[in-house]
This record gives sequence, C-alpha cells and structure tokens, in this order.
Amino acid sequence: MSYPLYVAFIWHQHQPLYKSRNSDMSKLGQYRLPWVRLHGTKDYLDLVLLLERYPKLHQTVNLVPSLILQLEDYSAGTAFDPYLTLALTPTEQLNTEHQRFIIEHFFDANHHTLIDPHPRYRELYEIRREKGKTWCLENWTIQDYSDLLAWHNLAWFDPMFWDDPEIATWLKQGRNFTLSDRQRIFTKQKQILSRIIPQHRKMQDAGQLEVTTTPYTHPILPLLADTNAGRVAVPNMVLPQYRFQWEEDIPRHLKKSWDLYEHRFGRKPRGLWPSEQSVSPIILPYIAQQGFKWICSDEAVLGWTLQHFFHRDEVGNISEPEWLYQPYRLETPHGDLAIVFRDHRLSDLIGFTYSAMPPEKAVADLVGHLDAIARNLKHRQKGGGTALDKPWLVNISLDGENCWEFYERDGLPFLELLYQTLSDRPDIKLVTVSEFIEHFPPTETLPAERLHSGSWVDGSFTTWIGDPAKNRAWDLLAEARQMLANHPEATEENNPEVWEALYAAEGSDWFWWFGEGHSSNQDAIFDRLFREHLAAIYQALNEPIPPSIKQPVEQHQPRGEHQPESFIHPVINGIGDEQDWDKAGRIELGGARGTMHQSSPIQRLWYGVDHLNFYLRLDFQSGVQIGKDIPGELHLLLFYPNRLVHNSQAPLAEVPDIAPLNYLFHHQLVINLPTQSFWFQEAVENYQWHPKVSRAQIAIDQCLELAVPWADLQIEPDSQLRLVLVLADNGIFKTHLSENQMVALQAP
Repeated sequence: MSYPLYVAFIWHQHQPLYKSRNSDMSKLGQYRLPWVRLHGTKDYLDLVLLLERYPKLHQTVNLVPSLILQLEDYSAGTAFDPYLTLALTPTEQLNTEHQRFIIEHFFDANHHTLIDPHPRYRELYEIRREKGKTWCLENWTIQDYSDLLAWHNLAWFDPMFWDDPEIATWLKQGRNFTLSDRQRIFTKQKQILSRIIPQHRKMQDAGQLEVTTTPYTHPILPLLADTNAGRVAVPNMVLPQYRFQWEEDIPRHLKKSWDLYEHRFGRKPRGLWPSEQSVSPIILPYIAQQGFKWICSDEAVLGWTLQHFFHRDEVGNISEPEWLYQPYRLETPHGDLAIVFRDHRLSDLIGFTYSAMPPEKAVADLVGHLDAIARNLKHRQKGGGTALDKPWLVNISLDGENCWEFYERDGLPFLELLYQTLSDRPDIKLVTVSEFIEHFPPTETLPAERLHSGSWVDGSFTTWIGDPAKNRAWDLLAEARQMLANHPEATEENNPEVWEALYAAEGSDWFWWFGEGHSSNQDAIFDRLFREHLAAIYQALNEPIPPSIKQPVEQHQPRGEHQPESFIHPVINGIGDEQDWDKAGRIELGGARGTMHQSSPIQRLWYGVDHLNFYLRLDFQSGVQIGKDIPGELHLLLFYPNRLVHNSQAPLAEVPDIAPLNYLFHHQLVINLPTQSFWFQEAVENYQWHPKVSRAQIAIDQCLELAVPWADLQIEPDSQLRLVLVLADNGIFKTHLSENQMVALQAP
C-alpha cells in the first residue's frame, strides 16, 4: 500500500494574562497591554476562516486558556486597556501625560507592514521619526492625536476584513477621525473577537480542525515540579536560591484547562501543547491521568532523548528522516501517551524567514522541502520505490500570531498560495494530529523515564531560569507559594482569588522577559504584572506584602552591548531602521575599546541572521566622509572554528602579527566603500585566494548595511563562524573594528 506524505500544522495561539490585580484597576476590568485585543482582530479568526476555504486541508490550532478568557472579556465589553481607554477619550481631554504615552506607544507595530501601507499613519510615523517625540508633543494638533488613536486600531484589522463596508469606509477616509469613529472601530473589534471561539468550535465539529489546549496559565510544568530540571540540559546552571518543588500544581493547571475546554467546545480535548513544548518524565503521568491522548515537543528534545544529532544537508533537510517524522509512544502508569516532535527548521522558516521572501518563492521553498523529505524517505525504505510504503508525519508547529506581522498583508498571499498548492497535491495530505494517531498509532516506544527535560528553545530551559533576574523571580514565586501552603484553609472553593493569582504568577511569560535573551518596549510592565500577581497572593491571605515584591525584579534601562535575541530580516537600504535591527546583536566601537574612541567615525556594529543571510550594520558618526574620515575598503574575514577547510592569511599588507589578525581565514568579502562595489574570495590550496561569485547586498547612506547569503559560504546548518572586520586603503591595513572581540555567528 502507498501513502501520501502526511503533514500536521499546529498553530499555537497564546497571550499571557495581562489583567491587572491592582485593586484600583481590576475594578475597571483593566488590562495593562492591548495585545489580546489587537491580535484578536488580526490573527486568530482570519487564520481559520482562510483554512475553511480549503476543505481538503485539516489543521490543529492550540488555544491557551488565558487567551480564551481574555477574548471573552473583551467580547463582553468588560475589558479595557490603557490604549483602548485613550482611544475612547475625547481628544480635548487628553493631558500632556496622555499625549506623551500616545506618541511613545501608538506606533508599536511593524511599520513596513502595518504602518507604511496607510498614508496617514505613515505620515504621522515619519514626522515622529524625523522630528522627534518632543517636537510632536509641542506641535501636534488635536486632530493629529485623533487620527493616530484611530489608526493604531485600524491598522490591526486583518486584510481579510477590509471589504467589510465600515472598515472599507474608514480605510478610504484616512484622516479627520472623530470620537464617534473611534467608538465604532472598537465596536467592530468586539464583533470580530466574539466570532473567534465559535468559529473554532464550528470547524472542529465539522472535522476540519482540531483544537488543543495548554496548562491553564501557560506554566513550564517541568520547572513547577522541580527547578532543578534546568540542570538536565545545562549541568552547571546557576539555580535560584530556593528550590521550587510544587508538583501538586501540575494537575491543577491541567484540570483547569480541561474543564474550560469542555465548557467552550462541548467535548473533551485530545491533544495538549505543553507550554513552550517543555516536557520531562515527571509530568507525563499527570497528563495521561487527566485524559489527554497526545502531546508535542521539539526535535531537539527527541535528539537529546535518543542521544542522536539530526544532521542536515546544506539546504536544511534532515539526513535521517525516519527518526523525526513519526509519532512515538510514551508508557505511563495511567496509560499511553503519543508524542510528536516538530521539524524545528521548517517551523522557523515560516515563523521567521518566509516573510522576507516573495510568496511564490517562499511557498516553492516549503513545498520543495516536503518533496525532499518524501524523496529521502523513499530512498531509505527497503527496496526503494516511487511511493511511500509507510505513513510518515511531518509536524510543523509554531507561534500562530506574531509572525504574520512581518508578512505582506498579514500573510494572506503566502497562505492562500500555500493552501492552494497543497490542495492540488494528492501526494501531500494535511491532517490533524489526532486523525493521524487514530489511523496510525505509534509503533515506536520511547521509555518515559528517558524523555529529555527540555523545551523548543535549544532543548533546554535557559530562557526561563538560570539568569540572575529570572532566578530572583523564581525566588519571589517560591516564597509566595510557601506562604499559600502555610494557609491550608485557603482552598480553591473558599478563596479562589489566591489560587487564580498563583496560577497567573506561575505563567512562563514573565520569566521569558526577565534578564538576558529577550526585551521589549514593555519590559517594565511585564515586571509589574508579575509582582502584582504575587502581591495578590499575600493580599488574599491577609498577609503583609514583602518589600521585595514592591521593588522591580530588575532595572529596565536602555541596553548597551548585547547578543542577538532573535532572527532579523532588515531591508538593506543604508537607513538603519530601528525596528529592522531591534533584535540584532550590538557591539559598541567607541569608548575604551582599543584604538577606537568616542570620536571614532564608526560608532557601533550590529549583527544578526535569518535562514537566508547573515547581516551587518555599521553606524557612522554624523558628517563622516568615506575615503577621508574612513579608509576606503572594508574587509570581512571569515573563519570556521569547527570546520576542516583550506585557509589562508589575510591578503593585506602591513597586517600586525597579533590575534585575531594573524589567524588563517577561509572567506573574504571586500567592499569598496566609495563605490559600494564588492568582491568575494575563498581560500584554496597552497594558501591561495580564488575569486567567487557572491549575491551579497550592500547599501550605504546613513549607515552601512550588508546581507551575505549563507549559500555563498556553502556551510551546513548550525555551523559556527567568526568574523573579523578590517579597514584598509588600497590593500594596506589601517585598523580593525571590535578589537577586543570577534563577531560570532551561527548558521540556523
């Protein structure tokens, strides 16, 4: 019997609990941040409405309980956030503090996709960018504020809804919005929000969709059981002062999410998305006992479990596909669980890279990877053959909301083309996870006690524990949890407030934002929300709030140097757009760093990657003249610390005999700064250099921006490289940048 290649998409829809527990605010149903409302009008309903147009395609959507509860609050008109309150305030009543907040925060969106397409919104954004926030505060009119309040909400309506008569009228109107307009915009938001859960239920009842759930407030279950789980992947991890061990909270979170799901969807859930796809042996019996049939995690967790490294070729396809593309059985005292593992690279391509590509090229690339997987599986099956003789499942799981902000028209052209392409392919079949497992139960068993303790981020928990600030937050949580344990009379029946506050504080999101690794424009608000949840525990128990909870977990100051935080895909135009580079790494080139000083013509270096390129940006001091204040050549010298290749010395005269300048390099990209031309070379035998074709992009205007394709380097995924930047004139060394450190990059 022959089979198609089965593919299971799982879209993870999640927002943390933004509702404040400050007594003055909670009476108003006050939410600190607007993201449930804004993503609700842009990302949740349209995803399944579009899928409904392609009935052959079945998918899975995970709806986190904390998201469902907040959507219902907004739909009922009982939730208000500061952004919404200001949008519904007569502009004549806006004080200076309100105006400053609006100028600061009402452009919090990807300007390429959400601001630039709308002329009036773009006009206001450009004024703020060019003239500054202070100028806006001093010069903007009441109408400017009214238009900005309207556009901050209009821009988040998904393009699928632009043909709605009211929305179409507002988009065409463009400016001169009134309070009445803004009130009607909010009414339209509520109408869309109110359709989200019923639409998911309808499509699940029809069999095209499977809706799954997550532990109640999205906690990292292995860390709730024991924070020492952090040392499974990182044995030398510095742990919090207090060991958090509250295994009994696991069944509480599972039961809460189970009950909420049954009430909203009229059936029992089958699948569980463990928060951040984080798993460990200790949590499995609880999941099975609650009644869940399957869970999902990441290929890194499978690799650690099997002690097997997944090798990928130069274009990212796995060499041993039979290991990854199947469900496994986990045996527990309360019955078997199935577990599926996502293809990390395919998931990340959709989440972080395809937005930077034309839809036709992105869809062709994704489908090409699926075809390559099928070919590889056929090649490795006994007897070869032209058809698959076993049912294999490719799992693509990713965040279902944030990535679309970077796509043209919120991903609509990409998804329409992808879905049509897949609908026309009889050899590729999209299924829900439950459909596949019910027809093809797992045949391979993973010993439950050997399951690796880790998440979808590097197979570890370092995103949520181990950093000093993250550890401080765990200590505050541990003290509050112990205080609740000291009050056995406070049950969920007679004191639900204290338990709801605990569940909220146990959520993963606060730890995500603390410390190094992630940062946003709302770090201080996340810090405050976490401590408000903790404070509510003490208040509900009539206990004094410890002074430590009244102080921020960390100081939220502008960051200096830091490593990359996520994938980036900047537009290479020499402008240095701050949104394009906000997740990039940063190295300061002024100050006490070697010969570079505060008056240096090059002030800082930015760097980052996606699946297509690595990126560099050099910021110039104002008024700098290339060729006069800066030497005319920039040499990028690359070497690979873990790769056996031909290498050679830097092809420059008068290079100092000091590290890292005296290293041997494999690639060199030379940029003629005045002409913006470049040439690329590769080291060959006998320490010679050979010219090669490069598809690099370079632009110089307010800064220098550079994109170098990974394909130019012909390296495998996960390969490490080090970069040295040298300034020269006519092949004669002058100086090198970032003297005390090299730029460290890793191919995705």
